[in-house]
Amino acid sequence: MAMNWKVFRTRAITALVFVLVMMAGLLLNEWSFLLLFSVIHFGCWIEYQRLLGRIDPSYKNISTFHRYGVMLAGWSMMLYAAGDIYHIANITLPGIGLAMGLTFAFALPIVEILFSQQVNFTHIRYSALGLIYISLSWALMINIRSIHEIWVTGNGCPYEVGLMIPLVTIFSIWINDTMAYIVGSLIGKTPFSKISPKKTIEGTAGGIILCVASMGILAYFIKMPVMHICIIAAISAVAGTAGDLLESKIKRMANVKDSGSIMPGHGGFLDRFDSLLLATPFVWLYVMIVMK
Repeated sequence: MAMNWKVFRTRAITALVFVLVMMAGLLLNEWSFLLLFSVIHFGCWIEYQRLLGRIDPSYKNISTFHRYGVMLAGWSMMLYAAGDIYHIANITLPGIGLAMGLTFAFALPIVEILFSQQVNFTHIRYSALGLIYISLSWALMINIRSIHEIWVTGNGCPYEVGLMIPLVTIFSIWINDTMAYIVGSLIGKTPFSKISPKKTIEGTAGGIILCVASMGILAYFIKMPVMHICIIAAISAVAGTAGDLLESKIKRMANVKDSGSIMPGHGGFLDRFDSLLLATPFVWLYVMIVMK
């Protein structure tokens, strides 16, 4: 098949811009990190609601307050999960998030009844699933970023645990996706799932193994805790693969190829962050149970 250079150029430029924006948001400071994931949060919600509207057309008719109120309620979860490193004067973001969350917890059901004259539990269930699928994951990511602890590497270099863990998680997912594609293209023969026919068992296994090996080697050379890095890489790769399949299932139910078109050649927010959405809660559990 001849190379479509126009498509390749579009994808390459989009990928470059995506990486630059991501790295700036991740590395600048904790506020740029929060801003980055706030944008991602609302982008994911817009696409999630659009997909649900295709799966169940009645969901398109939810009130404007419901549509945007549930997004703001989800964002309040992110603010509440932020640690005390996030504060404006004497006001902390967790306090603002708690106030917002309680407000929407009371207001959403009341306004829903006033606008629709009845409570549609199916619509409430869809929105509640979105809060778990999208908002909870990004809230846990912000919670990880709020960790104050400083570790010192074997060569004496200090680093923030709260920044290191998100970076390891994201890089692990990127490496896993790349390696799975390469291995699957070279030796992949056995389909992994009917949900995503292009995925193969060989590619999936190869991606996970090479992801863990790559992150382990990197951790060894920069004198970081190899065991923790390898385990986080494995969690990210395995859960990330499941997250990709989950989003593929949702798109198949909605009968669409991409969740959105915000990134030409790469789809939408959910297409880019489906793996991270599912990996984050499991990484958070490992950090809170084992590492702390």
